[in-house]
Amino acid sequence: MKGLKRCLIVPIGIAIALLGSAELAFSQPITIAPGSQLPPMNGTSGGNQKDGSCAGFVAAVPNHTVQVTEDTDLRFVLQGSGEPALLIRSSTGQSFCVPADNYSNGKVEISGRWRRGTYSIYVGDRENGRHSYTLQIVRN
Repeated sequence: MKGLKRCLIVPIGIAIALLGSAELAFSQPITIAPGSQLPPMNGTSGGNQKDGSCAGFVAAVPNHTVQVTEDTDLRFVLQGSGEPALLIRSSTGQSFCVPADNYSNGKVEISGRWRRGTYSIYVGDRENGRHSYTLQIVRN
């Protein structure tokens, strides 16, 4: 009986560790360089961590990581259901957060001049839900 308990403890521990790091698999890196294709990205909003900004609940790790190779004008367009919010954090610590409003039907946009660097993209849900979304990055 003791041997059986030991045999179960190890697989259960491994399963818990894998589930705890499952959000890591959702992070999708993309590089934005001159002339590069910018395909739409899909994922699931929300997470277990309450964000202090407008994003609501987000994952422990970014949904996407974006590397901008040179200063450029970009527009991030998020379309999702629930109460989506788009949170973008730069490697220098600057944050940009925009929630969907009652008139946008789940569409959120952040546009501007983006400096060269790495950006962490979080797709939150203000009501602690989990919903599918599409994120498109468009050159202006």
